[in-house]
Amino acid sequence: MIEVSHLTKKYGDFTAVSDLSFTIEKGRVYGLLGPNGAGKSTTMNMMTGCLAATSGEIKIDSYDIFEDEQEAKKRIGYLPEHPPLYLDRTPREYLTFVGRAKKIPASDLPAQIEHVMQVTQIEDVQHRLMKQLSKGYRQRVGIAQAILGDPEVIILDEPTVGLDPKQMIEIRELIRELGKTHTVILSSHILSQVQEICQTILIIANGKLVACDTPQHLEKLFTGQETIELVTEATQDEARYILETLGYLETYTIAPAEESGCHITIESDIKSATEVCRDLFFAFAENRRALLHLSVSKASLEDIFLELTAEEEEEESEE
Repeated sequence: MIEVSHLTKKYGDFTAVSDLSFTIEKGRVYGLLGPNGAGKSTTMNMMTGCLAATSGEIKIDSYDIFEDEQEAKKRIGYLPEHPPLYLDRTPREYLTFVGRAKKIPASDLPAQIEHVMQVTQIEDVQHRLMKQLSKGYRQRVGIAQAILGDPEVIILDEPTVGLDPKQMIEIRELIRELGKTHTVILSSHILSQVQEICQTILIIANGKLVACDTPQHLEKLFTGQETIELVTEATQDEARYILETLGYLETYTIAPAEESGCHITIESDIKSATEVCRDLFFAFAENRRALLHLSVSKASLEDIFLELTAEEEEEESEE
């Protein structure tokens, strides 16, 4: 659907995007993640043909966005971070203007406007001036103009920025519905939002792609070892003896607990965490030492994001 190859954007000596390459498949929802200044908006502006690249290639359904601009742009709907809305116009007037700019046939335009207003649920405010609308409704109008003309790809740059929690939930549900019939690419710095909506996540740091995978697979890859934490009434020496009887635990730390006994942190990739917890329970029970707390944790998407972006920043500073 979309092929991005060796995409680079430089402003003088500053490299905003560096040698990006990735593929966007049809019918999926993609999340573009990265800290502020990572190059997300610059990448999206180049993907939509709003910004020229220093080098590299972007093909939308085999059409080069820089060489076959008109054909490529027909297949894209775009919502910038700050939608260029005309606040002294109503949503219907604005959508009519956008539809004409997109060269939608006059005979088809009224029906298409009705359709996008229904999808984005702005029918009730279609005759109100946009300066009178809430931020949430303005975002809906922005999304309506992006999907007008039924483009195959919808690109949304920070679609929930500045919204209150209720508006964020509504826009998130709208994006989820759009993902059923379109290829959707959205940028965000809200990790929970991306994790809920997106099927594939691309993480960018310092203009470079540092990861591209499903949220679930990213967690498995970067979790590596699940961490088990337990608190027992046993002394540190007793706990160490009990752990050694299991025979397979190599990485663990033991420290005094707050009141009495000890706190143990265990990492193991030899067995599943469930099996290890079961073995621990019976081992301590056999030695008549109670477990007061037992829990399993793994790396979250936030942990992975921080790890990857921190690694990229360290590499940049070393260079």
